[in-house]
Amino acid sequence: MTDQAVLQSVLDRAAAGGRITKEEALDLYRHAPLHALGQAADAVRRRRYAGTEHIATYIIERNINYTNVCVTACKFCAFYAAPKDTKKGWSRDLDDILRRCAETVELGGTQIMFQGGHHPDYGVEYYEHHFSAIKKDFPQLVIHSLGASEVEHMARISGVSAEEAIKRIHAAGLDSFAGAGAELLPERPRKAIAPLKESGERWLEIMEIAHKLGVESTSTMLMGTGETNAERIEHIAMIRDTQDRTGGFRAFIPYTYQPENNHLKGRTQATIFEYLRMIAIARLFLDNIAHIQGSWLTVGKEAGQLSLHYGADDLGSIMLEENVVSSAGAKHRSNRQEIIDLIRKAGRTPAQRATTYEHLLVHDDPANDPVDDRVVSHISSTAIEGGTAHPELKLISTN
Repeated sequence: MTDQAVLQSVLDRAAAGGRITKEEALDLYRHAPLHALGQAADAVRRRRYAGTEHIATYIIERNINYTNVCVTACKFCAFYAAPKDTKKGWSRDLDDILRRCAETVELGGTQIMFQGGHHPDYGVEYYEHHFSAIKKDFPQLVIHSLGASEVEHMARISGVSAEEAIKRIHAAGLDSFAGAGAELLPERPRKAIAPLKESGERWLEIMEIAHKLGVESTSTMLMGTGETNAERIEHIAMIRDTQDRTGGFRAFIPYTYQPENNHLKGRTQATIFEYLRMIAIARLFLDNIAHIQGSWLTVGKEAGQLSLHYGADDLGSIMLEENVVSSAGAKHRSNRQEIIDLIRKAGRTPAQRATTYEHLLVHDDPANDPVDDRVVSHISSTAIEGGTAHPELKLISTN
């Protein structure tokens, strides 16, 4: 049995701004009382954001899924189609992508997440062409997209280095990386769920290259695919070590595995308590990363709201479209007013943010809240056929 006095001593040190070790983080994750863990994490958040600690943020964005054709065949993914599966596989044309960008601007979105499969034909040139077209027509949109896995893939297809690939897509319009493809970085769980992807060490190496080239990113973790508690802590330790060298991770975003329609049979997603404990541990352990984001999309709105009491300062996205995690069972949906209300009922002042976390609009007076209920997070597992939007997706602009 772990000595509670020792645990409290570690919590007090972390709450005061002291760095804790990987071993101490694991001990806290396993044994610290949930309430005490949340109190310590919230103390860190309040100190970091002294003066604006009353604010919690959200962003309006759109995930644009450009293809579901993918060669990596990750076992947790219910979205992809194998390259030879011509009945299930699809790719969007550029006109369709630009139309979705136009809708995003019309609905007040500031960011797009270009998200899709590792298509066997899509090298650096594909992304250069699409990003430059988006920036030409919609310079106000931030392209916060892709991740190290896509870089590794496109560089291999085009026969260039990862550094060259990053330089070229950044010049074409990519503003920052979304941290996609991290899943689980330690070797054993990564091989178990994504055996065809690059190693966790390589994922971090590519992110380090990007950071040194001035392309910042977020970092993520997929919880609940069968990894151990120690492997979860090892994942965030690997991220912290990289951040010590580069300073390029803007945020850490843990989210939970969705168990439907994929090949990880018999697995269940992480519990709400495991998720909240990870939010708190992330705030305590990742002392070099500014933002911790709650994931209402995968854990639900109530748990997302609770995350604001466990160290999170951001409630993530009002997604105008999302088809990837929803295809594996995420069914949560929300509109702008609901997210504002969730934040306000958590005792915080809501604020719409930019990709780089500047406050664009602080909702400090409920009487002045936005009334445009078209800004809806649409979660659809019916998805797309043949690269054409399912009619149900029209809800994003007609609600």
